Amino acid sequence: MTEKSVDPVTRKQNTRQMITTLATTIGFVVVVGLIVAFDFEKIKAFISGAGVWGLFASILVYGLLGFTFVPSEPLTVLIGAMFGPWVATIVSLAGNTLSSMAEYLLGRRIGNATNFLEKKEKLPFGIGRLKVDSLGFLLFARAIPGFGGKAVSIISGVYKVNFWRFIWTAFVTLVVGSAAFAFGGFGLEKLFK
Repeated sequence: MTEKSVDPVTRKQNTRQMITTLATTIGFVVVVGLIVAFDFEKIKAFISGAGVWGLFASILVYGLLGFTFVPSEPLTVLIGAMFGPWVATIVSLAGNTLSSMAEYLLGRRIGNATNFLEKKEKLPFGIGRLKVDSLGFLLFARAIPGFGGKAVSIISGVYKVNFWRFIWTAFVTLVVGSAAFAFGGFGLEKLFK
């Protein structure tokens, strides 16, 4: 079915769904980003004072960070310094896996709302032919500093990469990243004692 043959009612519904999805996503990202940015000291105090419950709360904070451009690495370093590297690695791994799933599902929603798969071949520079489901992309693009992991998760959702393939590749890279930052935080804590 071509774009011109879509009836006006369906086109209007698709446009409304796309606008609603984008507005809701942007609103949620702004609210969560502001809460985390301005209340990080309160979050830190709660995590350190609540013991095991603080660790469970940390996993939820990781999940919420998945909807923002706020990186989770400072939280991992903090938990590594407070609870040790092994606990921090496990908490970071659980939280970042939750975050990756949230980002993937956000990407799926964006892809569905925009009918991306039907339009991807029209993208410039051959972007529509990008092999997003390849192991190389799923494993190594996450290593791009800054927002590589978030971008891979969202793009994987938009391109509808098989969920289980996405999860196991995310998990492999998250083990390495979680351990690196957790042990780094633990080392910093020892250095400044």
